[in-house]
Amino acid sequence: MLERLDNPQRKLRIIHIAGTNGKGSTAAALANIFQAAEIPAGLYTSPHLHSFTERIRVATRQISEAEVVALIDELRPHAEELRTTFFEFTTALALLHFQRSGVRWVILETGLGGRLDATNAVAPELCLVTPIALDHTAYLGNTLAEVAAEKAGIFKPKVAVLSARQRPEVEQVLRRRAEQLAAPLLLAGCDYRWQVEADQLAFSGLGVELKRLTPGLVGIHQQQNLALALAAATFLRRNSLEIPVRALQQGVEQVRWPGRLEWLPGQILLDGAHNVAGAKVLAEYLRQQGVEKLHLLVGIKADKQSELLLQKLLPLVDRLYATRPPVDLAVVPGKLVQQAQKSGILAAEYADPQTALAAALQQRRTGEILLVAGSLFLVAAVRELLLPEQQLLSITS
Repeated sequence: MLERLDNPQRKLRIIHIAGTNGKGSTAAALANIFQAAEIPAGLYTSPHLHSFTERIRVATRQISEAEVVALIDELRPHAEELRTTFFEFTTALALLHFQRSGVRWVILETGLGGRLDATNAVAPELCLVTPIALDHTAYLGNTLAEVAAEKAGIFKPKVAVLSARQRPEVEQVLRRRAEQLAAPLLLAGCDYRWQVEADQLAFSGLGVELKRLTPGLVGIHQQQNLALALAAATFLRRNSLEIPVRALQQGVEQVRWPGRLEWLPGQILLDGAHNVAGAKVLAEYLRQQGVEKLHLLVGIKADKQSELLLQKLLPLVDRLYATRPPVDLAVVPGKLVQQAQKSGILAAEYADPQTALAAALQQRRTGEILLVAGSLFLVAAVRELLLPEQQLLSITS
């Protein structure tokens, strides 16, 4: 497909991001840093919350629907002949749009895995790896080492790799793959560091030291993602890309990533935690905030480890509202209700997110927190019910 489009990816300087959790927020932070530095950059992420156009952005602004339609019409004959998948088609569309938009830099998030991902058709100038955990085990493997090997499939000969903190067995795989390809590997805690004090972020490494940053994203895990974005920007800065220090600060302070630890008015917290690692991080954040006796509105896709995921959150839950996220295959809400009831938690199932939300808002007392989690698709559905349309899509404050 890309060959038929005259290989638009070869005219772009690409930062390629793989990992299990945190890819989107890392990519969004880096896009904001580029924007603050007045360097137009393309941003490709998935999935979207509300509109397909969120997946493809230039200078943090999403592609227009008219542009998407025109590109689909142009690419459709090739796609039908080549029988491309949806994600292959979308990736080619995005790369062509970026090339025609005149940007030099592109921040490209993998879809699933890395080695066999459609985005792996590119030749990046820098690779980033966010925290790796078990997810999509049917495709990526049943052990952390197997999953890490798939993610490390984006590494290229002599192309530098920056990694967030990883489990020892993951780091071992990344080190081995980097050595095989003579790719420099820069690690969190070794080549760059950060710390959080009183909700402020300090970063040091790669020739830059920043203090008292006020991050645009909350949660210690998000600080790690922001630190990885800062490390990437400072690495590029050290290699002659003009990114002022003020752009580093402005980028991490202005970034927004809707649906991930997003507080809405009225003590409503939305988080797209959809795997066990994400649920663990969410539970840690809630404990750090002293939150307990939550009202939890939950729905989970069928391919997730629903029992383990819910197990991480139940100790903090007072009442549970189970429903189906708007996807083809979802965990039966009754199964979630039974698990909650075994833990002594009041629980009920609801036909759809709208009904579940109405029940939760009615039964919640003043000051009690409503958490929506388990699926980004569920978060998107609830978000659309609660927010006016103009607030849905921005990734910059």
